[in-house]
Amino acid sequence: MEFEAEAVRLVETSGRTQREIAEDLGIGLSTLRRWLDKRRERDLEAPPPERQEDMAAELKRRRRENEILKRAATFC
Repeated sequence: MEFEAEAVRLVETSGRTQREIAEDLGIGLSTLRRWLDKRRERDLEAPPPERQEDMAAELKRRRRENEILKRAATFC
């Protein structure tokens, strides 16, 4: 599991291609991509705290917009 996490971290931070990283680590490109997909799914289900704050702010903004649109619709 640590190896998988480190491979994903390298993709996200190294600036190198997925193919280069997979070759350097001795794994298949499809394996690396599967690990990346798994990480993205996990992040969507339970985003990191800093992303939760962003999502909460976005939700608040959309609720405000929704209220404005509802009020505007009553005038039309």
